[in-house]
Amino acid sequence: MKRILISAMIIGALFAAEGCKDDKKPESITKEVTFSKEGELKLIKSETDSLLATLDIEIAEGEYETQTGLMYRKSMLDNRGMLFIFEEEIPRSFYMKNTEFSIDIIFLNANDEVVSIQKNAKPLDQTSLPSGAPAKYVLEVNAGLSDKWTLAAGDKMEWTRQ
Repeated sequence: MKRILISAMIIGALFAAEGCKDDKKPESITKEVTFSKEGELKLIKSETDSLLATLDIEIAEGEYETQTGLMYRKSMLDNRGMLFIFEEEIPRSFYMKNTEFSIDIIFLNANDEVVSIQKNAKPLDQTSLPSGAPAKYVLEVNAGLSDKWTLAAGDKMEWTRQ
């Protein structure tokens, strides 16, 4: 009788432990990505040749970096940006999947001139945001900065790698 009682307790404990496993959800291992300065970028008003802004930039080139961009980040300082560099100058389209804060997306041609700006892109939105013209570079900055700087089509950028 003692053996049956002990066996029943062990079986009961196993079922209880198994039931607890189903209630647990796996913990997310995703770690926030941090900024890594890879260069400096200046935005220049074309009409007056005056400096609008100077930014520390992270450079995204290659398939993985350009597809990931600013995903998995909570924010970015106003003096920072991400510059995407592509091999070809073609019409481009970006979206905000897994990007958790609002940004301005600045499209630039092979001559380093702004061709268009998608302002205040909504966080986590998968709507396509097209360049409207061929672009070789794309600069992402915090939402509202392009208006603050009065950045417009035709303005230029100069950038250097570290």
